[in-house]
Amino acid sequence: MKPLWLGLGLALSMALAVGGWEFYQYRGAVQKPLANTAPVLFEIQPGEPLSTIAKRLQSLKLVEKAWWLKLLALERGALGKIKAGEYEIAPGTTLEGLVNLFVSGKVKQHKLTLIEGWTVRQVLAALQAHPAVRFTLTGVPVENLLAELGLPPGHPEGRFFPDTYFFVRGTQDREILRRAYRRMQKVLAEEWARRDPDLPIATACQALILASIVEKETGRADERAKIAGVFVRRLKQNMRLESDPTVIYGLGEAYQGDIRAQDLQADTPYNTYLHFGLPPTPIALPGRAAIRAALHPASGNELYFVAKGDGQHEFSATLQEHNQKVARYQRQP
Repeated sequence: MKPLWLGLGLALSMALAVGGWEFYQYRGAVQKPLANTAPVLFEIQPGEPLSTIAKRLQSLKLVEKAWWLKLLALERGALGKIKAGEYEIAPGTTLEGLVNLFVSGKVKQHKLTLIEGWTVRQVLAALQAHPAVRFTLTGVPVENLLAELGLPPGHPEGRFFPDTYFFVRGTQDREILRRAYRRMQKVLAEEWARRDPDLPIATACQALILASIVEKETGRADERAKIAGVFVRRLKQNMRLESDPTVIYGLGEAYQGDIRAQDLQADTPYNTYLHFGLPPTPIALPGRAAIRAALHPASGNELYFVAKGDGQHEFSATLQEHNQKVARYQRQP
């Protein structure tokens, strides 16, 4: 590291070279806020010379004179310490604060939120659309995604935890997906370890499948455990789950926006009106609350529920009662 006297000596030499008046202006500019009145994103490339950085700041009218930044960096011993990355220059930042920011390496953090109930295709679309993500998975079939990420083989649906992820510009899609996968593994293991006894599901993977169905059936916190309870009782009694979201998932692009009678007869592995038990994979990303509901279902005798049309559901213990409520809520003119 250069001794302080050497930096000051160089600064003095530079001051003599540029003239007393300009040096006086420089001294006044060190603690003066820059010209921006709104946040400005500024990216420093790896290996970019300080002279180039200073000229770009001047061209953006953030710094009045490029040599001010170079001289201040020299005085502060910051030469060679400026780190590459994307920085957010806030209003009110001074020239000295700018040098400190570039030396700190506190680059801007971008964020992407994966939403509960999204499918893996929606996750990939969000990654591809994000301007700060480096998308590399173009052309990779969904069924090969986990292998492409170097993760244990299997179907990727439901394997990524819905949450907000922060990252720097240029982060690869693969890194974010691996983080989301590890997060889901951790959450699932934690919830599985605290599961209720005597559940009709044998593995954490099956819990994830059931949780994904609960996630798609309701967004209401007060209904998740009740809906999970219905499905758990149906599994115990060897009844079909008869869940519309599983049918919709199995239809894929053939789904037209409303479930038709013919859709309920479509023989896909996800049609729980035709097939007993759980579908082969999750159908969406379940959040922790849905996973917890699947592992701690509400007690009761209800075996049916129907949407009321306002985001809530009506629950019934008998088919006759259920059919009456279906007629009330879904067959109104």
